[in-house]
Amino acid sequence: MTDATLLSFNAGSSSVKIGVFRIDANGPVKITRGTIDFHRDPLTFYLGEGADRIDFELEANPGDDLFKILSKTFSCLSSHVDIGRIAAIGHRVVHGGDWFAGPTLLDHSTIGVIEALTPFAPLHQPQSLGLIQAVREIRPDLPQAASFDTAFHRTNAAVVRRFAIPRGMHDRGIKRYGFHGLSYKSIATELTRRTPEIAAGKVVIAHLGSGASLCAIEGGKSRDTSMGFSTLDGIPMATRCGALDPGVLLHMLEVEQQTPAQLADVLYHRSGLLGVSGLSADSRELLQSEEPEAREAIELFTFRIAGEVARLATTLGGIDALVFTAGVGENQPSIRADVCAHLMWLGVDLDPAANAVNAAVISSPASRIAVLVVPTDEEQVIADEAHHVLGSELC
Repeated sequence: MTDATLLSFNAGSSSVKIGVFRIDANGPVKITRGTIDFHRDPLTFYLGEGADRIDFELEANPGDDLFKILSKTFSCLSSHVDIGRIAAIGHRVVHGGDWFAGPTLLDHSTIGVIEALTPFAPLHQPQSLGLIQAVREIRPDLPQAASFDTAFHRTNAAVVRRFAIPRGMHDRGIKRYGFHGLSYKSIATELTRRTPEIAAGKVVIAHLGSGASLCAIEGGKSRDTSMGFSTLDGIPMATRCGALDPGVLLHMLEVEQQTPAQLADVLYHRSGLLGVSGLSADSRELLQSEEPEAREAIELFTFRIAGEVARLATTLGGIDALVFTAGVGENQPSIRADVCAHLMWLGVDLDPAANAVNAAVISSPASRIAVLVVPTDEEQVIADEAHHVLGSELC
């Protein structure tokens, strides 16, 4: 099918990003993108970006089923996209466990495996599954594919993936998986295009957004990452705690007598920047605040990021480049500057002027380590992988 359209669904815990792609001879080319914001009531679908953005109220509530929400989204989309030319859908799925090392066609069997992995990603997996099922009900004729955040990290060595727990627990799947893999694949691909000499070396990527993690890559392959068994691990995030002494959890359960549900709420929704500051989960607001708690939250955030860079450099046996990406990493110079200030001992030397304007290269010529800002594009990765998996069905 020439000029067919492919949609990508990037489901988060509180939003869904939708990429719209035209399929040409070279693969998917992005036309536009949209976002369903589940924080808005009534739900709102934003189509396009900047001055061209159009906001559609979906006449639906956050608690409505995804069939209703997606039906209304398709209706809004039809005013700008020929819905009849949609030939396939690609989905981001957070957890692929040890089952999926790459993208896959979605059928009854693979959907069953993804559903069985829900306990490993209770916030994200149900959202992806709901979207997959809603598309099957609205457009049962459309082939669908899944791309997995965990798949990129399947190249991690066994020693990297193992916790120091009884072997039987490891064998039951309690191990380090890593996440944000689609973002890291996007950056690895872009580095190969822009600076192949850096892409071939030892690189640490800092994906800093509401959810945040770091990844060590070598020759474009993941060698280690800050997130482990769950999306709670690693550095502090907007509302998530990051790495935490397991003794704290035992204390909360046994001494404070919190239920598992209460504990999950604290760790996922009331910790991180929000928990430390007591003010906001948004680093932009904290940077503007004069409250000491706001500054402390930012200091903890950047201190832990820098510490993780050093740990990942140990895995790599050195570091040639540090890359900042995602919403915070791409757009907040002061966060990058604070992180790099902790890494001066590694030879990092920032160019303040370049950093202030979010330049592609923000390290000075004197820096022993290249420091870059590279936009991530998870939707493009999803579309490319769906096209790869479903290519024959799109002809």
